[in-house]
Amino acid sequence: MTMNPITPMMQQYMQVKEQYKDCILFYRIGDFYEMFYEDAITASKELEIALTGKSCGQEERAPMCGIPYHAVDGYLSKLVSRGYRVAICEQVEDPKEAKGIVKREVIRIVTPGTNLNTQVLDESRNNYLMAVVHTTNAYGISIVDITTGDYYVTEVDQERKLMDEIYKWSPSEIICNDSFFVSGIDIDALKSYQNVVLSPLEPWYFDDALCVRALQEHFNIATLDGLGLKDYTIGVIAAGCIMQFLRETQKTSLSHITKIIPYTYEKYMLLDSSTVRNLELTETMREKQKKGSLLWVLDKTKTAMGARLLRSYMEQPLIDEAMINERLEAVAQLKDNMITREELREYLNPVYDLERLMSKISYKSANPRDLIAFSSSLSMLPHIKFLMQELDAKLLKEIYEELDPLEDIFQLIQDSINDEPPLNVKEGGIIKTGYNEEVDRLRKAKTDGKDWLMDLETKEKESTGI
Repeated sequence: MTMNPITPMMQQYMQVKEQYKDCILFYRIGDFYEMFYEDAITASKELEIALTGKSCGQEERAPMCGIPYHAVDGYLSKLVSRGYRVAICEQVEDPKEAKGIVKREVIRIVTPGTNLNTQVLDESRNNYLMAVVHTTNAYGISIVDITTGDYYVTEVDQERKLMDEIYKWSPSEIICNDSFFVSGIDIDALKSYQNVVLSPLEPWYFDDALCVRALQEHFNIATLDGLGLKDYTIGVIAAGCIMQFLRETQKTSLSHITKIIPYTYEKYMLLDSSTVRNLELTETMREKQKKGSLLWVLDKTKTAMGARLLRSYMEQPLIDEAMINERLEAVAQLKDNMITREELREYLNPVYDLERLMSKISYKSANPRDLIAFSSSLSMLPHIKFLMQELDAKLLKEIYEELDPLEDIFQLIQDSINDEPPLNVKEGGIIKTGYNEEVDRLRKAKTDGKDWLMDLETKEKESTGI
């Protein structure tokens, strides 16, 4: 008995799926993302959507379910929050111009540690992805938040210290080498208590030469000495592994990650998991809520970026006396200058989450309203810089000197984008009239089409005599 061949479109689906076996494949067909076979069975159960079937050339219909492409974010986040990886497969050519089957490619893989959806992420805390590399006598650790561009690296020599680092950073996903699973770490406790997704990677991700090259290429440097990574041999493998993982899954330049910060385990006060829990620093013991914790009492920040920074200060207290005194001096000056402080707070109040907005712009996933939010936030920077010139505490002076008001970018957005643009780029009506002659001409041709055609007809009749 011969098997019926599957349809060309399903052949294409199978080829893509073969490359992304560990992911649920969102396969774009028209206005829907479709899932088939095992993916469909899993997704229909997790997302509570109807499971149907599709005729694909064989006797039995293939299990299938689908979601509208414009509502993808909510469904995607639901799957990712439950530990699944999702590969987004898009149509990469215009169906009208396609000869045969429309060409499709996976444009991004979303995992718990690489979710960009700011609608579901807690704006007051980072969404960290952590890489852990276990060798005979040490652990290399690297941490990144792709929504903000934060990127760190360190090394520890004990299992207990590693657990403290995991507890401190609270990553949503840990990528690791196989050796990590036999290192003595209680994997089950880690998964259940920390609610973290563990993703073992193939050995090539941890190749020394590939890891070094990944960092050199990203930061466009010849050696790693300039990054301060000379003493972090295993840390470099973790940092290079995380960079390769991001390149593989995000398929973009990651240009918003501009620096990597090496730190030593001894730089911050050691707060083990039970200390943090018992002191109720960031959440209460019983309800696991921020309300009632020390952070809740102290957090009067005006921006999402400030809320994340304050949380990190509390979770990682300094122990270097000079650094503590510098921070205290800055706080004291702001406390004593009440009028300047209140004015600064007033200017910070309308500032959106610039870190996450910049990430969306780097990923080319920002919509026109994101750019307006970006522009209105930038409009506050010159006022903030002007106020800060009065402050001379070392840390505040450094912020003043490094702060670029970005007036050129603010002006560009002001000149080019309508104040109330549509949410979706494809709706049009984004560029201001008068900014670009060609856009104006095409828009006029679209709106005044009949008049334009009649004018053209008259001119052609005059010029040809027909």
